[in-house]
Amino acid sequence: MSASTLTRPGTTTGTGTTTPLTDQDVQSYLRTGLRNRWWPILGSNMVETNGKPVGITRLGEKLVLWRDAAGVIHVQTDRCPHRAVALSRGVNEGDRIRCIYHGVEVGPDGTVLAVPGQPGCPLEGKKAVKTFPSVEVAGGIFAWFGDALHAEPAPFVPPEQLADPAFSSFLCYADWNCSWRYAYDNLMDPMHGAFLHANSHSMANGDITAVFLTRDTPKGFFFEKDGQRDVNFDWSELVDDGALYVRLEIPYPKTGGPGGNFGIVAIVTPIDDTNSACFFWRFRKVSGWQRDTWRFLYKTVLEPRHWVVLEQDRELMDGCGLGLEKHEMLYQHDAGLIRLRRYLAQQARGQMTELVNAGQTWPGRA
Repeated sequence: MSASTLTRPGTTTGTGTTTPLTDQDVQSYLRTGLRNRWWPILGSNMVETNGKPVGITRLGEKLVLWRDAAGVIHVQTDRCPHRAVALSRGVNEGDRIRCIYHGVEVGPDGTVLAVPGQPGCPLEGKKAVKTFPSVEVAGGIFAWFGDALHAEPAPFVPPEQLADPAFSSFLCYADWNCSWRYAYDNLMDPMHGAFLHANSHSMANGDITAVFLTRDTPKGFFFEKDGQRDVNFDWSELVDDGALYVRLEIPYPKTGGPGGNFGIVAIVTPIDDTNSACFFWRFRKVSGWQRDTWRFLYKTVLEPRHWVVLEQDRELMDGCGLGLEKHEMLYQHDAGLIRLRRYLAQQARGQMTELVNAGQTWPGRA
């Protein structure tokens, strides 16, 4: 079935034929994120062993996070199967969550373990709460958001900068009041560094004019300045490898300590269609005493400077909801974000095609 004849289930015309899927449908699908990916949802240090369950929203879904007595993280739908109230308001019993409304107990795999008010009722033993596959990498909790055809997760392949012990990283987390897609646009726009961040400690150098090139990779593409490298924010790399992330580097002055360029792995997870959870892992390739020096300098000197730069981005993104594109007049420097937008639309359309052909629907559609 071609894109032009793709149809939405349950929608018919007066002649009984199905209605073609439109670009508007695709954009609506993307409002709360691309499915069949691993997304970071919270910092590991924000959920305590045997601590209170934590309720959050990610990709438009309400989730509860809790750690059992062994410290293992669990991610589930934040809804008691009895009366649909929030499990995150319940009690962590070490191996289960107990809803405080009527005491219903739910295990790590979503099975109802006990109904104290009516022992032996049919709800007991039923797997009634959706459980999301989850892993922890470099201080972040990741969950798999699959659609109806991909409940089982794809292999998780974290960026080498977060998995290889040759690198040392720090996770910076912040919630932004903007669409996740505009935050990705910002990351795929290296040119803004020479303007918005011109007074920062690391982006004051380089030409404020540039010609950009794109370069394909097996899992994405580079968007980079032609003829300028290791001077400013000179390139971004989009990677789609189980998770969708952007990798970039910014040159450091010698006062920034050992380790060469300062790198960032960024993933912006949709909270809903107007808010985003932003994860920025800041890394350098260092070992031994250089690793210790880098980490000391970061915590004592560099981190506050980096938050100033992030705050500049946040202020520009604040309040940006989808729909601003109709007011844009883009030029050559915007080729990276144009390609990103087309890629996301292509991926979304492909997912919707699979679902339609299988007689399934997608999140947010009745």
